[in-house]
Amino acid sequence: MTTQQYDYIVIGSGIAGLYSALLAVEHGSVLILTKGGIADCNTQYAQGGIAAAVGPEDSPSYHLADTLVAGAGLCNEDAARILAEQGPHAISELVRLGVIFDTADGEVALGREAAHRMPRVLHAGGDATGARIELTLSSLAHHSRIHVEEYVTTTRLLVEDGRVVGVAGLVNGEGEEVEYLGAHTVLATGGAGRLYRYTTNPEVTTGDGVALAFDAGAAVMDMEFYQFHPTALRLPGAPPFLITEAMRGEGAVLRNVNGDTFMTEYHPHGDLAPRDVVSRSLLAEMRRTGAGHVVLDATHMPSDRLAARFPSIYKTCMTHGLDITREPIPVSPAAHYMMGGVLTNTDGETTLPGLYACGEVACTGLHGANRLASNSLLETVVFGQRVVRRSLEGGWTGPRPEGALALGAEPSAEAGAPSLEGLQALNWSNVGIIRSKEGLDEAAGVFAAWEAAPPRASAPNGGGRASRELANMVTLGRLMAESALVREESRGAHFRTDFPETSDEWLCHTVFTKPTLD
Repeated sequence: MTTQQYDYIVIGSGIAGLYSALLAVEHGSVLILTKGGIADCNTQYAQGGIAAAVGPEDSPSYHLADTLVAGAGLCNEDAARILAEQGPHAISELVRLGVIFDTADGEVALGREAAHRMPRVLHAGGDATGARIELTLSSLAHHSRIHVEEYVTTTRLLVEDGRVVGVAGLVNGEGEEVEYLGAHTVLATGGAGRLYRYTTNPEVTTGDGVALAFDAGAAVMDMEFYQFHPTALRLPGAPPFLITEAMRGEGAVLRNVNGDTFMTEYHPHGDLAPRDVVSRSLLAEMRRTGAGHVVLDATHMPSDRLAARFPSIYKTCMTHGLDITREPIPVSPAAHYMMGGVLTNTDGETTLPGLYACGEVACTGLHGANRLASNSLLETVVFGQRVVRRSLEGGWTGPRPEGALALGAEPSAEAGAPSLEGLQALNWSNVGIIRSKEGLDEAAGVFAAWEAAPPRASAPNGGGRASRELANMVTLGRLMAESALVREESRGAHFRTDFPETSDEWLCHTVFTKPTLD
C-alpha cells in the first residue's frame, strides 16, 4: 500500500477547501483530495452572492440580528457573531486574493435578499459569484506549492489512539487504497443535495464528509434541518437550476399559474419571506391550483438590466427556449443546503482530535434551523481562516457533547434493494419540505435496512465511487430521518404536520454519534 505524508490534508475543492489550503500552505505541506475535478463543487453554483456588512448604513450587529432571526432560535450566537464581525475582513481577503466584486458608480454593488433588513449581498459577475470565486482560488492553488490529487475517492478516515492521522482513498475511484497521512485533516466536502429527487446541487454532493466522520466516531448535529430553495427552474426536460433569490430582491414577483400574486397571503414580508416559509407557501399554492409549479415574473424589469444582472439564468433559460425578459419563469422548490453536519466548535475542531471541518459539511450551529441567504460563502472564508489559525496553536479543544443519541430505527422487512432513484424518491417524499411521523418512520426503517446490507458490502475492495457514494447517502438519509423523528415540533426548515407548532422545549440541538465497540 502506497503511503504519502503531509502536514495538512484537505478533502474537497470548493471555496472552503481551497481557501483553507491557501492559508495552510504558508505553514507546511498541503494535499487537496477531490473525488472529481478541482472545479466539481457546490461553490460553482452559488448565484446569490456573499453577505457582509460593508455598506455605509449596515453594521455587523444588524447582520448578526438578521442571522439570529432566520435561525429560528437555534443559532449558536457566538458563531453568528464571529461571522458578522469578521465578514468585512473576509471580503477584503477575497479581494486581496484577486476576486473582483461588481460595482456601481464606483462603489461595491450591494443586493438584497430575503430576511436581510437592507442590501448587503456582494456579487461577482452578476449571478456567477460562486464560479468567479472558485476560478480565482483554484487558479491560485494550481500555482502554489499545494499538491492537488483529483479523482480520488476518500474511503475512510485513519484513526489511531482516538486521533485522526490521515485518510485512505481510491485513485480514480477504484483499485487499491492509498493512505495519506497528515497532522491535520480538514473536511471541506460540501453538502448532500443529491439525496433528493429535485436539487440545485451538482452530482458530487453526496454527503461523503459527514458519513466519513460519523463512521469514524465523530458527532454530527442538527441533521433534521435541510434548506429547500423555493425557486428552482421547472421545465420539462430541463434539470432543476437555481433561480437566485436576488431576483426577488430586485423586484421579481411570484405568481401562481393563474397570474395572481400570493405570497402576502402567507407572510407579511411577501416574496422576501424566509426560505422555509416561501418553500412551504409554494407547495400550498401548487396544491391549491393543481399545478406542478408557480412562476417568477421579472418581465416588468428593464430587459437589458435583467440580462446583465443575471447572465447565467438568462443564458440557461434561453437554452431551453425561455426568454425571461418576456416570459415568467416556471419554478418550484428544490433541495439546496444542509444546515446540519459534523459538529464543530467555532475553530472548526470536531469531536475527533486531528479532524477539522469547514463549510457546509460542518455544523457550528451558525445557521440554526434555517440559514440566512448568502451566509454560506462567507462562512467558508471566516471559519476556514479560524481552522488554520487553530491548527498552529497546538492542543485540542473540540466540543464534548452531552446526551448524544445513537441510531436505533428497526430495519424494514420490505425495504428492497437500495438504489439512487429509490433513495432520492424516499427522501423527497418522506424527509422533505413537509414531514410526518408516519413518513419519517417509514424512511428510517428503509434506511436502516439498506445500511444493514450496504451496496458496497459484496464488491471487491468495498466497491468503487458510485457504490460508496450510495452507501454514504444511505447513512445521511438515516441520520436525517431519525433526527427529524426526534424533534417533535416545527422550527425553521423542519416542518411536521403532526407537530405544527414551535415549542420552547426544543430549544436544543440533536446530536448523534456511532456507538463504539468495546
